[in-house]
Amino acid sequence: MEKRLVFTTATEIVRIPSETVVYVSADGNYSIVTMADGESFVLTMQLGHVERRIAELLDSDDNRFIRIGKSLIVNSDFIAFINPQRQKMVLSDCRTFRHELTASKEALRALKELLDKEA
Repeated sequence: MEKRLVFTTATEIVRIPSETVVYVSADGNYSIVTMADGESFVLTMQLGHVERRIAELLDSDDNRFIRIGKSLIVNSDFIAFINPQRQKMVLSDCRTFRHELTASKEALRALKELLDKEA
């Protein structure tokens, strides 16, 4: 069974399969987890805390979650398109959903180079 990401605060617990998380975006002191089924969860924790929690819960060789700049963590399994010049990235399963995101040219250029090395 796939590992679940578990986020607990004083008032809530969120338990989600890691393979269904498309991306996590920052919104001030909150983080928004966007799922493959279109649902999203607002977590009352900053993105840095979410990033550390993901690292704690997943195996050390599971590096599919990548931090991009200050406000975004993406699941690299869903990266379908990157264009650093246009500051555009598309996350998709190429069947049921498509999310178009923006990030800095530098962050997307670094992500593109990282993915080129893995290919």
